[in-house]
Parts: sequence; C-alpha cells; structure tokens
Amino acid sequence: MPTGQTFDADGVRIAYDDIDPEEAPDAPSIVLVHGFASSRANNWRDLGWDETLLEAGRRVIAFDCRGHGESGKPHDPAAYETDVMAADVVRLLDHLEIERADFLGYSMGGRIGTEALYRHPERFNAAVLAGIGAATLEPSDAGDRIADGLLADDPADVTDPLGERFRTFAELNDNDLEALAACARTRTAPAGWEEIAQVEHPVLIVAGEHDDITGDPRELADGFPDGEAVVVDDADHLTTVPDEQFTDVVLEFLEREGV
Repeated sequence: MPTGQTFDADGVRIAYDDIDPEEAPDAPSIVLVHGFASSRANNWRDLGWDETLLEAGRRVIAFDCRGHGESGKPHDPAAYETDVMAADVVRLLDHLEIERADFLGYSMGGRIGTEALYRHPERFNAAVLAGIGAATLEPSDAGDRIADGLLADDPADVTDPLGERFRTFAELNDNDLEALAACARTRTAPAGWEEIAQVEHPVLIVAGEHDDITGDPRELADGFPDGEAVVVDDADHLTTVPDEQFTDVVLEFLEREGV
C-alpha cells in the first residue's frame, strides 16, 4: 500500500516522506537517499533511522529513487544517469521549498550525493556519504555484471558472485528487475577527483571494515578539502546501516557540522 506523498520529477513520479519532529516546525532538514535495489523503507525507516533523526531534532525527508520502491520505474537507461538522479534530490527540495539541507546517502545514495554536492553546492550543507569509497570514482564493469544477474531467466543460472548477490537482494524487496537493470547499466562514476576537490562542504565518508565493494573510504575522504572517514568495525556492505557505530558517528558528525 502506498505511503507518504508523491511529486513529479521531470515526468517520473517520486514517492517521499517529509516528517517534522514534534513541536519543532523549523527543525533543520536532512535528506536521506537509499542504496541500489532498496527503498526509503528498507534502508532507513525499517532500521530506525527516521526515528533516530527525529529524536535528534531533525526534519526527515526520505524518498524512493526512480526505479525503486513506490516511485516510477522507467526502463530507459538514460533515465538513470547520475546527474539526473542527483537532480531529483534538488527537485524534491524545490518541491518542499527547502533552500538548504544536510545529506545522508548509502551506497548508490552516496554516489548520488557526491554528484549533488558538486553540481548543486548551494543546496547542501554537511553530507554523510556512506557505503562508498575510492572505487566509487573509478571505471567499473560492476553495473553490467549486476544487470546481467538481474535479467537472467533463471536465478540459478547466475554464476557471477556480484550478480548473484544483487539478484537475491532485489528479489527480496519485490523490485522491477528490468528497471533496476536499466539503472545498473547506467552506473557511471559521479564527479571525479578533480571535481570533488572543489567541494567545500564538510563530508563524512563511512564504509564497513569488510565491505568488498567500495574501496578505501579514507582515500576518497582525502579527495575532499573538508573530508573525513570512519571505518565501521566488523561490518560489510549489507550490515553497516543498522550498526550502532554507524549511528553514533553520523549523529556526532551532524551535531558538529550540520545545519
């Protein structure tokens, strides 16, 4: 059953939640962007993040990226260019008449945030870019491998470990596999090293100690003029978000650097 609200993002319906803490209508805003094959519910709400941020006195804005959750699911790969998905964040802020917000993104959401900080610097303050590392800015065949796994007629035929992992995860969340494959094939590096060197926002890069997808978060953080990194002990790509250490470092960073 659909929840929250929707708006039109250049022809694609985007579903979102906009929640104020009680008795705090002027609370600082933070926008949450989930990972690939996930949703605002799976990545954030169901793991307690909405409640945690509300208790910290923040207005929580969480949306389903195009191709995911309750949002529209185009099958055209051109609909999923990184700059297009970053623009969706700004379109939502425009729709809600929010001039500037903090940012929390995981995995794909971290990639989108990297692009958004570079292309739309005036709309953001501090940013947590988690589930990403130095590999985020490097060319990769991961998108094609994931798409091949998503589109295989029989999941049992998927032998590539990366494709198998994401096929299993995507099916757990009852996704449109063709839409996700289009999104995966359009997987391009966001703003490169030269571009992120121009980003003046405070940026926190977080990744799990055993995350075999991201690359080194410390190397990526070093590319930002005001970047720092945290490695979450004993966590991997799928277990970082619910980890208490992740929660603690995000809240501490937002308290120190947030709007």
